[in-house]
Amino acid sequence: MGYCTTTEIDRVLAQSLTSATNASSQARRNLLQIGSVRDKNTIPDSVVDQYIQWAGQEIDSHFSELYKTPLCELSDFEGILQSDIGEYNDYIVLERNCPLTTGDIIIITDGEEEERHEIDDSVGDGIFSTVETIIYPFEAGSRVIRVKYPDPIPFICSRLAAANIYDKYFAAQVSPSISDYGKSLRKQARQKINDIMNGRSILHGVHRIGRRLFDPTITDQYGLPQGDSHRDTDEVD
Repeated sequence: MGYCTTTEIDRVLAQSLTSATNASSQARRNLLQIGSVRDKNTIPDSVVDQYIQWAGQEIDSHFSELYKTPLCELSDFEGILQSDIGEYNDYIVLERNCPLTTGDIIIITDGEEEERHEIDDSVGDGIFSTVETIIYPFEAGSRVIRVKYPDPIPFICSRLAAANIYDKYFAAQVSPSISDYGKSLRKQARQKINDIMNGRSILHGVHRIGRRLFDPTITDQYGLPQGDSHRDTDEVD
C-alpha cells in the first residue's frame, strides 16, 4: 500500500494499456465500460505496487525538509450503517449521502470487529459496493470510516506512477520513447508539488518540521510567486 491505490492508477492510465473486463476479478462491473480495467497480463498488480512505491519515495524526498515523512493515513469522513450487512445484503448503506467514490479505502467497525475495504462502485445515494466481499455481519449503527493520505498526495502519486508505467510499457515500444501523455501527467504532479513547496497548499494533519511554515516574515520563508514583494526582517526565536 502506497500513497495511492491501484484503482487510481487504472483510472489515470491511457486506454492503450487497459481493456474492457478483467476475467480474474469477481467484482461486478459494467461490461460495456471499455478502457476501465488494466491489462494485468501486461502489467500485473505487483508491477503497479512497485511504481507506486517509487513515486512515494520521490514525494518523500521533496517534502522531507518541510514535513515528517513518510506520511500517514488520516480519517477524513465517518458515517453510520443504516442497514445490517449479511447474507441478504452485501452493500454498504449509509444513513446520509457521503463523498465516497471508486477507489476510496474505508474501515468498517462495530467497536470489536473491523474490516478494511476498497469502494468498487456507487450503486445509489449512500449505497456502495466493495471490491472484496465483506465477511463479518456488521449490524446497523456500525461506523464506516474513510481513510486516505492528505490531499493532494494521492493525486501526485497516481500521476507520477502512471506516467512512468505508460512510458515504459507503451511509449517505449514506439517513437518517441517519452510520450506527450506522460509529460502531461508529470506536469500535473509537479504543479501540485510546487504548490506545496511554495506554501500555496498545506498538508493538513501532517507534522510540520520546516520553520518556514510558521512565520512568513523570517528570512528563509518560501519563495514567493512573481509579483509579490519580499520583506527582509531579523529572525525571531
